[in-house]
Amino acid sequence: MREFFAKFKFFGIVFFFISVVIIYLFYNALKPKETLTIYQPSMVNSELVDSTIQNIRKYHTIANFELINQNGKIITQKDYEDKIYIADFFFTTCPTICPIMTDNMVAIQQKIINDATVKLLSHTVTPEIDSVAQLKKYALEKGVIDDKWNLVTGDKKQIYELARKSYLAVQTVGDGGPFDMIHTENFILVDKEKRIRGFYDGTKPEEIDKLLSDLDVLKASYSKQNN
Repeated sequence: MREFFAKFKFFGIVFFFISVVIIYLFYNALKPKETLTIYQPSMVNSELVDSTIQNIRKYHTIANFELINQNGKIITQKDYEDKIYIADFFFTTCPTICPIMTDNMVAIQQKIINDATVKLLSHTVTPEIDSVAQLKKYALEKGVIDDKWNLVTGDKKQIYELARKSYLAVQTVGDGGPFDMIHTENFILVDKEKRIRGFYDGTKPEEIDKLLSDLDVLKASYSKQNN
């Protein structure tokens, strides 16, 4: 009798562990897959969105652009084709949030250093001050890796329109003065289809962690599409 119960006990333990494994597999198969929002102008604070597009509810993408990077190279959407990228707005002489944002972007650069699918893009909001030479000096000081990260300058009107109508990232349109754009601290996550997938406070470590986590989710979504 004792041997019978001993065998039953062994069977019960084995059955219990098999049941746990089966339940775990079913849970993973049935639980909703994590996805990221596709942001539209109508979903964003109206102060950050040009009035002409505030009611757009679908199909919003980043417009084509032609700007100049820290090496004097013309940068367009072609340079970000089939790439995920993180964008922001800054200026090299900013004494407040920009140094923190840049340091955090440097940290992100290190995280994606060996990932060919992800790049960075920083737009100056004072192109009349941030020449190619100034951007190059700043890039060298901060450790910018040219293959991963473009700091861009160019036509001020184009940059302002990108900020308001594409990236939904600044609080004023600008009136032509050297410091008239009130840029936000936002980092913007853009997918391979040029759609906005997230906004993050570039001055806060916990927001950078969230960005990196969301980046993994976005990358995984493309991996599944290719399988």
